[in-house]
Amino acid sequence: MRNLRKSPRKPEARTVRPNRLFYERNQLLNDIATAEASAKLKVKSETGDTTKFLIDYCKLKPYKHTLEIAKLYQEHQFMALRLPKQTGKSTTIGALILQDAWEHPELYIGFIGPSWRQTKLNVRRVAGFCRNLPQQRLHVQKTRITLPNGSIIEAFPNNADTIRGNTLDRLWWDENNFTPNDEDLYDAILFTISTKKNAKFIATSTPFNTDSLFWKMCNHENFSDFGRYHISWEQALEPNGPLSESIIEKIKRQFGNDSSRWRREMEAEWCENEDVWLPQSLIVSCIESGLIPFDFQHHPSRSEFYIGVDFGKERDYSVVIVIEKKGQLLQVVHVHRFPLHTEYASVIGYVKSLHDRWNTVRSIYADVTDVGNYIVEDMFRSGIHGVKGVTFTVQSKEEMANILREKMHMGEVKIPDIPARKIGDIDLTAELNVERYQLLKTGHLGFSHPDGTHDDVFWSTALAVLASVKAPIPGLGAIMGGSE
Repeated sequence: MRNLRKSPRKPEARTVRPNRLFYERNQLLNDIATAEASAKLKVKSETGDTTKFLIDYCKLKPYKHTLEIAKLYQEHQFMALRLPKQTGKSTTIGALILQDAWEHPELYIGFIGPSWRQTKLNVRRVAGFCRNLPQQRLHVQKTRITLPNGSIIEAFPNNADTIRGNTLDRLWWDENNFTPNDEDLYDAILFTISTKKNAKFIATSTPFNTDSLFWKMCNHENFSDFGRYHISWEQALEPNGPLSESIIEKIKRQFGNDSSRWRREMEAEWCENEDVWLPQSLIVSCIESGLIPFDFQHHPSRSEFYIGVDFGKERDYSVVIVIEKKGQLLQVVHVHRFPLHTEYASVIGYVKSLHDRWNTVRSIYADVTDVGNYIVEDMFRSGIHGVKGVTFTVQSKEEMANILREKMHMGEVKIPDIPARKIGDIDLTAELNVERYQLLKTGHLGFSHPDGTHDDVFWSTALAVLASVKAPIPGLGAIMGGSE
């Protein structure tokens, strides 16, 4: 029987017409050019209209305080802005600077902050706004944005020598109050803008310590030429700002009864407690601008690491702090806080992973006050060596706290600036500032923290520093377990 199945049809050969391809390509280029020209015309027609620029290109809602800051930006050469957290101060200034750079050619604009990481984050924020601008000859890099009119926005390290060699039209210094060596840096900044008649300087921050340049900018008569702006959280509540009642409730729960922190971060007022163990100025002096923490997946080159572990579960968090020791210098290079109710086995597994990956962990000091010494035995059986259990008593806490503060006073402890981008992020400077002290009848110091707050980061840092001080010299024996 004849096979009636049809054989598959061969695809028809298509003729390549080079002229047609060139035609379509030119049409596409013409369409792009037309769209770019239309976008440029639209932007040009809105020049000077801050409200439209914020809405159309930055996709921001122009709140009342946003427009008040914009007016201040236009009218003053020097500005000092203190606003609560989560109110969009960095977003607002980034958007206003982008509008300024877009509308005025050949501006050279610098960003600085307490850390290189923070400064690059602000450049990235502005780069996000650039997506809605005409893209022809707009070049975005990690630390530099070049606009079609020749204006440049660039991130600079927190270094007086690096700043001093430039001539800038605008300079934005974010989180000014958390920048160490602020006086030296400001002297260098003044030289960068002194030759420009219409140069502008903008300082933004939440308040922290009063013996700072930012406090002077906002309060001292020598800085009376500064345009000053301040709002509290009430002025930023919906619909007048981005804060909602639910966010405020979350922040209140996070701060507990630490009224000083609430006053600083949500009312944007200075408030220093006399009974805090680590003063704010001491904490700021220990911030290292170039220090970038290691991620969990990081494989650092051979170094000398010490770990502090504060175990918590139901009411308190478990926290792991890693310190890298370089000579006498102790650098906090890793901070991790576990969610409440995390099993101890998960914490041990985390430490085990760090121990194996960072194979030069010299010593691990762990709090065994509430969990018992079996934790140390479990860690040792898991293959974690160099573990020491520490029972928190009045005497042991006093010793740890004294060693931590003394090392900080000597400039031997360095901490990274870790931007808290969302509620729940670890704010290292605030966490170290939480611990209070008082003199007991016995002559010893008693330590506490406000109700509703947590001191796990403080004590895990103290444990890591203690480990770095008390661990045996490499090659002369290692601690294999035990408690004190």
